[in-house]
Amino acid sequence: MSHPHPELGRPPKLPKGGLRVTPLGGLGEIGRNMTVFEFDGRLLIVDCGVLFPEEEQPGVDLILPDFTTIRDRLDDVEGIVLTHGHEDHIGGVPYLLRLKPDIPLIGSKLTLALIEAKLQEHRIRPYTLEVTEGQRERIGPFDCEFIAVNHSIPDALAVAIRTPAGMVVHTGDFKMDQLPLDRRLTDLHAFARLSEEGIDLLLSDSTNAEVPGFVPPERDISNVLRQVFAGAQKRIIVASFASHVHRIQQILDAAHEYGRRVAFVGRSMVRNMGIARDLGYLRVPPGLVVDVKTLDDLPDHEVVLVCTGSQGEPMAALSRMANRDHQIRIVQGDTVILASSLIPGNENAVYRVINGLTRWGANVIHKGNAKVHVSGHASAGELLYFYNICRPKNLMPVHGEWRHLRANAELGALTGVPKDHIVIAEDGVVVDLVDGRARIVGKVQAGYVYVDGLSVGDVTEASLKDRRILGDEGFISVFVVVDSTTGKVVGGPHVQARGSGIDDAVFTAVVPKIEEAIAKSAADGVAEPHQLQQLVRRIVGRWVSDTYRRRPMILPVVVEV
Repeated sequence: MSHPHPELGRPPKLPKGGLRVTPLGGLGEIGRNMTVFEFDGRLLIVDCGVLFPEEEQPGVDLILPDFTTIRDRLDDVEGIVLTHGHEDHIGGVPYLLRLKPDIPLIGSKLTLALIEAKLQEHRIRPYTLEVTEGQRERIGPFDCEFIAVNHSIPDALAVAIRTPAGMVVHTGDFKMDQLPLDRRLTDLHAFARLSEEGIDLLLSDSTNAEVPGFVPPERDISNVLRQVFAGAQKRIIVASFASHVHRIQQILDAAHEYGRRVAFVGRSMVRNMGIARDLGYLRVPPGLVVDVKTLDDLPDHEVVLVCTGSQGEPMAALSRMANRDHQIRIVQGDTVILASSLIPGNENAVYRVINGLTRWGANVIHKGNAKVHVSGHASAGELLYFYNICRPKNLMPVHGEWRHLRANAELGALTGVPKDHIVIAEDGVVVDLVDGRARIVGKVQAGYVYVDGLSVGDVTEASLKDRRILGDEGFISVFVVVDSTTGKVVGGPHVQARGSGIDDAVFTAVVPKIEEAIAKSAADGVAEPHQLQQLVRRIVGRWVSDTYRRRPMILPVVVEV
């Protein structure tokens, strides 16, 4: 198995007749999925998603792929193929189209409807090409065939990309539910047909590669939900992804059966479910869904609320309910259902929300204590079965953390893919398919790009480090006025602390040290304000470290008069 090396340099020029594959996100992480394919100077992008921030990224709203490597080549982009409508696959599209709004978007009906609604908020009207399974489209030099795959959102597609360099198949996110709620199976016959033609490189979903066996069918959830609804005495509050149409359908069916009304809470949930209903993907009995403002007129045992926040997102409705920061107040006897799996890295945030809800008296049902969710990604048994059908000549695991990619690679090897034909890459690692072999040839920039409010890319790792220090240790400000002629202190030093747990009064001990250091500096002929600020920072920082074993941020200000 080939793998990236830390000393990888810039990739060489792509050999004539070769196909280049550059993942800009989704490898080594769950989210931010984006892959760029290049042939004969033209580019095709598959997916452009976002990653949601973790606790060590305070203040960050979203994390985007790094577009640097294609920013100067946007005129070469033939289109963006979107495999399905989840945020980790479409959330970055508005930010890419800000750079060039006329890049065509190619996807299924629901996927395009979801991204078009999102782009409206960014005031972008995209060029779109709606495709369906079995359809084949020429997109520049890329001959793309779209294949139905089953996932936790309707209308998901895999894509087979044919070029003179060979055929590449990108699965997108998929599983092989044999009893799907929408009766739309993963098209194994199509994959077998592609196998007969010859799959030169397979990019395969790795998320559940460590999980043995097969994913249970979605319809198993329905009976569990009915049991929860039958036993609930007061309101039922369901937290789900805003795009999980299948799960919301099961909630609506159970609510209808038990005589409850449903209200959607949160802008993204209301928007997405409205789109799914209008396009026929969500069946809503008349009178079942009501506006959240009318719930006060209904008894608690007739109410179901469907909201976002199943991953513990701080600003999502469920988190705010747990923190008593939402108009909907959790009361003793409410039932809360977290209808989703845990995305790696979100565990602490989710359990914090569960504890908060439980504190106010809610009965919290989640994947850990009831079967209220099944994954949308193929487990090891399904992947083995899939590889035996596809028989790829080269395999490149995608969509997963390192442990998932490794496990997926091992499954491929078990089914007969030669180990030296299995490429384990990471974001930015460039893979060329030349003469039937996939090899790592270099690496390009593919770091995190942070969205913070209206700011995109302005927040850096250094900024986040400062934020973490401020959050953990607080800051100390020092204000000093010096004579511009003599360099002597004529005002201050005034020292104040915020968030550090250190009382301002104790800084009288460090004031003489600051004055002494500035006086010595002036005697040595050093009186430039910036240099004095660095001097003050060192004096105060050393004193705080020696006295309190703390490292707050030191903010010195030196003014000349």
